[in-house]
Amino acid sequence: MKIVEANSAKIPAIGLGTYRLKGEDATGAVKHAIEIGYRHIDTAQMYDNEEAVGKGIAAAPVAREEVFLTTKIWPDNFGHGDLIAAAKESIARLKTDYVDLLLLHWPSKTIPLKETMLALNEVQAAGLAKHIGISNFTTSLIEEAASLTSVPLAVDQVEYHPYLSQDKVLSALRVHGMALTAYAPLAHAKVSDDKVIQDIAKAHGKTPGQIALRWLVQQDGVIAIPKSGNPERQKQNIEIFDFELSDDEMARLFALQTPKGRIIDPAGIAPEWDAA
Repeated sequence: MKIVEANSAKIPAIGLGTYRLKGEDATGAVKHAIEIGYRHIDTAQMYDNEEAVGKGIAAAPVAREEVFLTTKIWPDNFGHGDLIAAAKESIARLKTDYVDLLLLHWPSKTIPLKETMLALNEVQAAGLAKHIGISNFTTSLIEEAASLTSVPLAVDQVEYHPYLSQDKVLSALRVHGMALTAYAPLAHAKVSDDKVIQDIAKAHGKTPGQIALRWLVQQDGVIAIPKSGNPERQKQNIEIFDFELSDDEMARLFALQTPKGRIIDPAGIAPEWDAA
């Protein structure tokens, strides 16, 4: 498993996303993923599955400290006291003493980022989170967050797949020694029907999904967290380190990017995205 280093954080390049996995399905998916080699699990307060995810980690035959665990705080809880309380509640639900990475899930349109970053720093200083970071932050917001933290940020978790350029965000993150964690890395299964990706997959004896994930992790400082409760799909998603895409194949995948490639753009929550 490739490890991505970002401001002292050592993050497995492939993790298990758990959005929309609930209850026993989430517990079973997490347990199975760890059993077959995953060491990076991603959840969030908003997913309403932290308790189930924690059970899956506890049930797996691997020590807690070997699993890189990420959760995220929803913007409603970005006030100073609210964020600290929410972090403690998430950790309690996960039945752990700490998370490896605590993220701000979306930028808030109402609570000053300075107040939120102060609280996030205090959570890290208290040992509740080994590392801290952001999610769905644009280049201007990355700069603002970096200027307001006394602890270097580890990642910005954003939508990223072959149809969406994140060149500007990647450039900003690299300046600050941060990594990019790609959610929706398979573009909600769109990659499976793509002729270009299918052709490259045939050449390597891999699936289109494996090609898309390999394209991501072959980039400097990029992590991917595909969601799957399917045991066979989980296995496929992690089996991407036994081949390499050529420069030409990487370029063909980059060429799929389009200004209309974004899938996740919730009204009222999303920031004003960087222009493509």
